[in-house]
Amino acid sequence: MADPTNTSPLPWESFQIGGLKLDTRLVVTVVSSTLLLMLDRYHSALRTPTAVGPLGPGEADSVIYFLLIPLFIITAVFHDRPAVYGFGLGDWRVGLKWSTLVILGAIPLLYFSTRTPAMTNYYSGIKLGVGSIFLTSGVDLVGWEFLFRGFLLFGLMRALGPSALVLQAVPFALMHLGKPEIETLSTIFGGTLFGWVAWRSRSFLYPFLIHWFVSSFVHLVALGWIG
Repeated sequence: MADPTNTSPLPWESFQIGGLKLDTRLVVTVVSSTLLLMLDRYHSALRTPTAVGPLGPGEADSVIYFLLIPLFIITAVFHDRPAVYGFGLGDWRVGLKWSTLVILGAIPLLYFSTRTPAMTNYYSGIKLGVGSIFLTSGVDLVGWEFLFRGFLLFGLMRALGPSALVLQAVPFALMHLGKPEIETLSTIFGGTLFGWVAWRSRSFLYPFLIHWFVSSFVHLVALGWIG
C-alpha cells in the first residue's frame, strides 16, 4: 500500500512568511483545492459548453478541475507518484469489503430519507433515464472523490495525521449547501466515513464506488424507479 508520508523531496519543503514556517506541500494542496472548487463554481473549464449524449460541461469540468489538474500538481509540481495520493487500486480486498458493507448499511437510510418531500422534490426535477443517471453520476463523482479522498485527504494526512479524515470532509460538506437540509447535514459524517474507507484501502476508488452508488440510488428512488 502507498504510504502518504513517502513523498519525493522538494527543493523547498517549507518556506517562511512573516516569521512563520509553512509546509510547502500542505499550503499548495489546500490553496489549490480551494481555488479549484471556486473555479468550478464560477467558470467552465471548457471554452464552449458541449454535451456528449447525456453528459454536459459540468461533468467535464469535474474531470478537468478535480482529477486532471490535481494529478498534474502531484506529478509536475510535487514530483510524487499518484499512488501516494490514493490514485490506484490500493488494498482492493479491504476496499471492496468496506465498500460493500457501507453500501448495504446505507440502503435503508437512503431509501427512507429520499422519500421525504424535500429530497423527492429536489431530485425528481432531474429528468434522466436509468443509464444516464449512472453515467453522469460516475463521470462527475470520479473527480470529486479524487479531489477530496485522494489529493486533499492524503495531502493533509502527510502533515496533520488522522485529523485529515475530518478536515477533508469540511469543504466537501460546504459544497453541498443548496441541497436538501437532511443531505447537507449528513455530508460531514458521510465525508469522514468516505475518508476513512480511502485511508483503510489507500485508494480513492472505493469511496468513489460508494458515492456513485449513493448518488444513483437517490436519483432512482426520487424518480420512482425504485419503490
